[in-house]
Amino acid sequence: MVVFDLGGVLAPTGRSLTALADALEVPENDLAGPYWAYRDAYDLGAGAAEYWYRVTAALGRSPDAGLVGRLDEIDVECWTEIAADAAALLADLAARGIPLGVLSNAPASLARAVRAAAWSPLFRTLVFSSDLGMMKPDPLIYRAADAELGVSPSDVVFFDDRPVNVEAAREHGWRAHVWTGCEQARAVLAGETVLASLASEDGVDG
Repeated sequence: MVVFDLGGVLAPTGRSLTALADALEVPENDLAGPYWAYRDAYDLGAGAAEYWYRVTAALGRSPDAGLVGRLDEIDVECWTEIAADAAALLADLAARGIPLGVLSNAPASLARAVRAAAWSPLFRTLVFSSDLGMMKPDPLIYRAADAELGVSPSDVVFFDDRPVNVEAAREHGWRAHVWTGCEQARAVLAGETVLASLASEDGVDG
């Protein structure tokens, strides 16, 4: 099974901050601090209203429910729009019958949106931190993901953009790699024994 992180891998990082800063009419650098400072609690299951009130309060704003809803909608929309080259990679893998999964630190609202996205049927299993109440790089989340994915650790090839998450996955027994882009991912997959057909069919040297 090939398992992907979402943000920074399938969905590009930075899009959400730019769109939210525009909506709030604040500099992106001012928003980045509170956006990430409170994100862990949100990814672990805190409510959207609590998160966005904390973010906007840090910016000196007193938002109403309408603004909170709009900010969450913008954020979710940005993180569920996967890159074109990533979509092509997923389609290629799915067409070969290779089972796919997601393991992502993500809040409940984003998890719901991903499950409803047009591309989500490509994945056999979607696992999110907000569902489990734990997040990467906690070693327990990889064990929980094994149960959700229905696999043994050695059966998983994993891509994440954060080295700390990759290292934790490797310690768990996953064949984990730091994501640097689709070209690199195709080369890695070609070099994996279970995906060796990619090398001959796509002309990628493993």
